[in-house]
Amino acid sequence: MPDPQNAPGATPSMQPEASARPVLLLVLSVILALEALLVAALAVWLLVDLLTQTPQSYASAVAIVVLAFVAAAWVIATLVGLVRRRGWARASAFTIQILQLAVAVGCFQGLYAQPGLGWALLIPAVLAGVLAVSPPVVRATARNTGDRNTEQHE
Repeated sequence: MPDPQNAPGATPSMQPEASARPVLLLVLSVILALEALLVAALAVWLLVDLLTQTPQSYASAVAIVVLAFVAAAWVIATLVGLVRRRGWARASAFTIQILQLAVAVGCFQGLYAQPGLGWALLIPAVLAGVLAVSPPVVRATARNTGDRNTEQHE
């Protein structure tokens, strides 16, 4: 069967745009970029606090700073994966949102409850979690092995 994309009279405007990014993938990427920026800023802030103030426990303070930098690296790596349309990035983004959801719920409870911060964490977590599993994002990041094998043999 002839391929209409490679037909002699086919023009680029007639070919489907396979590389167009779905709007939902762009929205998810923007949310993740903002989260990455905030986590990185938090990590730097915690490092400055560690260097300028005396903590009650150096071991705990260092551990929290290290965890904050690891979290920032994780969110940044996930963002890069989404931009490159890697399938694993969806699961990573979803996991990040689940953890953020847990922190948000914790912000609504306890002696030092911060409901404003809880909502600021909860809303983007729910939105990004839904976007990560939305059909357009799944299609945009799913591997199409048939096309890749065809490209390798040509």
